[in-house]
Amino acid sequence: MTDASLDQTFAQIRADGTHSEIRRAVAVERPIALEFSGVGYAVMMATPTDLEDFATGFALSERLIPGVEAVLGIDVHSRADGDIVRVALAPECGPNLLERVRHRVSESSCGMCGIENLEQALRPLPAVTAQSRADSAALFRGLNALRPLQPLNRATGAVHAAALCSAEGDVLLVREDVGRHNAFDKLIGAMARERRGWDGGFALLSSRCSYELVEKAALANCPLLVTISAATDLALRRAASCDLRVVMLARSDAVLAAHGAA
Repeated sequence: MTDASLDQTFAQIRADGTHSEIRRAVAVERPIALEFSGVGYAVMMATPTDLEDFATGFALSERLIPGVEAVLGIDVHSRADGDIVRVALAPECGPNLLERVRHRVSESSCGMCGIENLEQALRPLPAVTAQSRADSAALFRGLNALRPLQPLNRATGAVHAAALCSAEGDVLLVREDVGRHNAFDKLIGAMARERRGWDGGFALLSSRCSYELVEKAALANCPLLVTISAATDLALRRAASCDLRVVMLARSDAVLAAHGAA
């Protein structure tokens, strides 16, 4: 599998006009082709790590499978121009897969390409039934614990993290990627493959709260979504529609709770 970062040389230009040569790590971003049961479904630009987790979480977020038990096998093939992740799904997933492919003619990080109408873009979300026991102290504990657990971002300054935090704020699992959606898919996939639940905890993301992340959280029955940056109005409306608690602008000194999340 390809490395997650590469060293490159840069010219550092200082405010006083002096120059020097430095080397630093750069995050790798490359095409990841996702195939399900022999059908090419999407090509995502992503960090080429934890690709089995990524494919599983993506399939769950796309509603291609009802649960991780529908994934029969995953093979990763690395090439010079990208990686191909081939996922074998249970036969009963075939009709749903083909129906989704019919509406999805291309893919981008916005998640809207191939959608034919507004009803498809904003499909109803399942109500979140899980409950988080995390209090405000747990949120701040998770925030303080996350930074040291982002080795790729520490090296490159260019990737997002998605973390599973316990009810007490301990960081239990972290996944990193250049894309915030990809990082969350990797986390959801890792949790599914390891048979982990939220267990009263919460998701902590080093990104803004977009509507796609709210949808992924709802489909994963995440009880509380905490993001470092702000939410959009659509994200907040979608969260309200499925009873997902959202906390945004999470900083070391304060957080902003929405939709009764305090």
